[in-house]
Amino acid sequence: MKHPLIHYTFILASLLVTWLSTPSVAQKKSNTVYVDEQGVMRWGDSKKEVHGFGVNYTAPFAHAYRAAKTLNVDLEKAIDADVYHFARLGFDAYRVHVWDTEISDSLGNLLEGNEHLRLFDYMLMKMKARGMKLLITPIAYWNNGYPEPDGNTPGFAAKYGKADCLTNEGAIRAQENYLYQFLNHVNPYTKVAYKDDEDLVAFEISNEPHHDGTPASVTTFINRMVKAMRKTGCKKPIFYNISHSIQLADAYFKSDIQGGTFQWYPTGLGSQHEIQGNFLPNVDHYVIPFANAPGFKKIAKVVYEFDAADVGRSYIYPAMARSFREAGIQWATHFAYDPTFMAYANTEYNTHYMNLVYAPQKALSLKIASEVFHTVPLYKSYGRYPANAAFDGFRVSYEQDLAEVITDKKFFHTNTTTSPVPHPETLEEIAGAGNSNLVRYEGLGAYFLDRLEKGVWRLEILPDAIWVSNVFGKNSLKKEVAVLNTRAWPMAVTLPDLGSDFSVTALNDNNTYTTKASNNTFTILPGTYLLKERNSTASRKGDEKWKNIVLKEFSAPAAVLDKTYVLHTPPSEVKEAKALNVEASVVSASEPEAVELIVFGVGRPQTYAMKRDKGYRYVATIPGDQLNVGFLRYYITVKEKDAVHTYPSGLTGLPLQWDFYDDNAYQVPVVSNTNDLYLFNAITDARDVMRQWSKTSGLMPNGKPGDGEFVVNVEHLLNSDPENKNGEKIYDYSFRYTFARKIAARKDELPLRKKLIVKGRALNDRPCTLQVALVMNDGTAYGATVTLDPNATEATLNLNQLHPVKLVTLPRPYPSFLPYYFESSKQSPLNLSAVEALQFSIGPSIPATELDRKHGVAIESVRLE
Repeated sequence: MKHPLIHYTFILASLLVTWLSTPSVAQKKSNTVYVDEQGVMRWGDSKKEVHGFGVNYTAPFAHAYRAAKTLNVDLEKAIDADVYHFARLGFDAYRVHVWDTEISDSLGNLLEGNEHLRLFDYMLMKMKARGMKLLITPIAYWNNGYPEPDGNTPGFAAKYGKADCLTNEGAIRAQENYLYQFLNHVNPYTKVAYKDDEDLVAFEISNEPHHDGTPASVTTFINRMVKAMRKTGCKKPIFYNISHSIQLADAYFKSDIQGGTFQWYPTGLGSQHEIQGNFLPNVDHYVIPFANAPGFKKIAKVVYEFDAADVGRSYIYPAMARSFREAGIQWATHFAYDPTFMAYANTEYNTHYMNLVYAPQKALSLKIASEVFHTVPLYKSYGRYPANAAFDGFRVSYEQDLAEVITDKKFFHTNTTTSPVPHPETLEEIAGAGNSNLVRYEGLGAYFLDRLEKGVWRLEILPDAIWVSNVFGKNSLKKEVAVLNTRAWPMAVTLPDLGSDFSVTALNDNNTYTTKASNNTFTILPGTYLLKERNSTASRKGDEKWKNIVLKEFSAPAAVLDKTYVLHTPPSEVKEAKALNVEASVVSASEPEAVELIVFGVGRPQTYAMKRDKGYRYVATIPGDQLNVGFLRYYITVKEKDAVHTYPSGLTGLPLQWDFYDDNAYQVPVVSNTNDLYLFNAITDARDVMRQWSKTSGLMPNGKPGDGEFVVNVEHLLNSDPENKNGEKIYDYSFRYTFARKIAARKDELPLRKKLIVKGRALNDRPCTLQVALVMNDGTAYGATVTLDPNATEATLNLNQLHPVKLVTLPRPYPSFLPYYFESSKQSPLNLSAVEALQFSIGPSIPATELDRKHGVAIESVRLE
């Protein structure tokens, strides 16, 4: 397959390259960051609070570096492109744990002239030119393999490993030597040593050290590292990770550090698929157990890594930023931004996915989070969810998969929104995806509008991004999980100072597209454009600097879609005699000649035209008289260039032709109106259960052909947290399944049901008490307990007997000291129309004398009657 990701359209005139790549060498010595007595980082000259928001980005190192070589990518150009996108997203902070193993030898000597180090220096120079500030972690302790096998690297980390690096005298001396040389290293592009770079605000000694020694030995180790760094003359704040092994918190506070670092993965890591449900309860509050410790109050706080891993939606990051500020965090950097050249495959960290081109709505959410971080005062609280879903012009909505900010000057949104914009005449920046009251756009890329002066705006539009596979799964550079497409789409821009018939002029190099607005509407391709009110005499060539970009800048991989994708997931089941709306995304280089639905229902096969609704979405309705109890089978056909392909297989030809050999149609069970409504079936749904990993839990056969049960057998209910040995003792093991998608076609039946029936059995030859709860889309849970016997049985709960119960934050967050239960700002009444998940808990109502015993259940199904 010809891959489009090697060719970039990022082109600048040589003069502009010089401007963007040459930072000022003369630096203000008075601007060194310091930490005041209240534990707040401040700028040396202005005394103002330091606060930065941005990303981790690893292009010069490890897998990303090797992927660039495999794909024959020029890494300098790739870095240029991504740093430009950082500017568009409003990032002003960068952090990375440097792969010391690639740039040092076993004695800790820095390998000057090393290609990884040179690229790192080049990247820092480019970030500085865009106004970004830097926080560097010189020691990673990682080898460079992940997700591939480790390579042979010369560094001390490869020789000793993380555990020995914390205790072995030879390893400690190597680190002292390395830190001294690293801070003294002079960036050849800026001619300034790291220790003296005014844009490098602080250092974090090492990445996630995981100490397990005595408090005194830990303090001594940290002080040796600090001493080696201070010996260079460096006066910048030095941070240390204090969110691991928190029983050693006092040892951290007694050391010579000026700050502590944290991370936040509120939805766990490594699910291998997109997880479903409302995760705003998971990010409601960043609770630090030792927040009131006197030593903690004197040090600055930063978050070096965060992400809502395996969440593909766009609503969550601004809520995380709000919680960070409430906790006193001054710096937060997402982990990790995918280099664009390899984002089509998401191989670097498949549990994360962040890129402006390939994940535009998520990236826009991060842009809004940056606005939150720079707007919300330190330690400001807005209460608990759902009361804090709207605050100071910001709003997050799980139901709409939407984050937005509306102020007098800025309007950013991640998805289609109907929110009114009170003062469009004062706006200076717009960024979005989908539609709003001001911009309507059918494409699937992000767009940006920047007001240059009255009646003159800069428009930037990125290509359509479509996820065609599981982006969080087992990935490979040989596999596309996301594709780009360049299609001309209608756009309507309604801004008071532009009028309705404005001009549209291409700015970016090699863009020859011409168009003009009529009644606010025009057809547009990806690129950068100048929009001018028809009477404006303003002149722009495109070479002009605008804030930290150049007007004509544009960066995106060449979008060459070489096949058509039909993206459609049939409903799990539908009701008889009820018309079924079928929706599919038909992703093609140009609009197909025809899209049809061929249905094998009652009588002869029926063909229905699928009409384009908007963008790539096509819809058709199967009449109710075609839906009898049984299995409905159908195909989707796409006609392009006089050829017809039939999906899901994509074979050439039509299903009614004699030699069409694919029998793998879309298939949907059609059930009687009197059928029970199954919320969970182990054999089909076990993969999507959110739980703490345990080798004794998972899907198991139950002796019936084609059937199974979800087994959970817990040796110890007490949650023993190795990172928080002195934490609260909670006796509970909970797991949750979100069924909203499963029952979407039958959701209207929920309010009609009266009983919840659990089919399962207890393990260990004795009964087990199990709490079963229905969880609503606002995080409110209603449940009750049932007792399962060792023999398979059905336990029934009347829905009117359910009462409020605690919601467990699942998947379990990291760091693991974060709250086990979510406490809502209000207790919503049970609304069956809003329920979307089942929560199972072993622990509630079990007598204290039984808590230390082994407990287990095997769940076959849960249904409503």
